[in-house]
Order: sequence, then structure tokens, then C-alpha cells
Amino acid sequence: MSQEVRSADPVELTRRLYEAADRGDCDAMMGLFRPDAVWDLSEAGIGTFEGAAAIRRLVEDWQGSYEDYKVDVEEIRDLGNGVTLAVSLQTGRPAGSTGEVQIRFASIQVCEDGLIAWMKNYNEIDETRAAAERLAAERG
Repeated sequence: MSQEVRSADPVELTRRLYEAADRGDCDAMMGLFRPDAVWDLSEAGIGTFEGAAAIRRLVEDWQGSYEDYKVDVEEIRDLGNGVTLAVSLQTGRPAGSTGEVQIRFASIQVCEDGLIAWMKNYNEIDETRAAAERLAAERG
């Protein structure tokens, strides 16, 4: 792990995460998570993934199910105390399909020791903003 990644601020870590996702670079994504990180996708009915190995499988399975996968970040906000809010749009064509799907969602990232320790995705953008602000205040 490079010192550059470990010294990054939460907004920079979040930006790097989404850039790596857009490139389909799972190794770069995983380098931004703590080994004991948790990614909560329960709001989408997908589940919660604990630990780097489970998160890696999730990312590989998710991105592998699409062709022409792209992530466009609309916004990244630093809410303080290691908490960031990101709003993004994922676009892709499911493998073997001619149709395209888009998913607009927001996520909360909690960064600790220069890495992402916890992340949760939400479908409702306003709900996510409120949850992120509460979490940042609680961590303060």
C-alpha cells in the first residue's frame, strides 16, 4: 500500500474509489478499503459484505455482469469526522443484452486511518444526505 493512498483525505479516497470503479480496476478499489471494511447494500436488497475478500467478490461479480460499465460521480462532499457523501450514476449494458441500465444512487463512506472502513449505498439521495449528516455529527 502506498503512502500516497494512506495519507489521502476522505474526499480524495472517495474520488479514487469511484475513478477505480469507472476503470473497472478492482485491485485499485480494494487498495482503498481497510481489510476489515464493511459495505452495506441492504437498502438495495443485496446484503452486507464484511471484509476485503467479500467486498472483492461483490465488486468482481457486479462489474462482471455488465459490459460497457461506467460510473459518473455527480458530487462528493466532506461532512467532517471522516464521513463523505457521494452521488453517482452507474450505466452499463448487462452482459448478453442490447439494453442499457442506469442506477443513480448515493453512498456514505467512513474513512479511518487513511482507508475506507465502512460504506453504505442508498437509492434515495435526500435520505442519504440526512443519514450522512447525522453520522458525521455522531462521530464528532
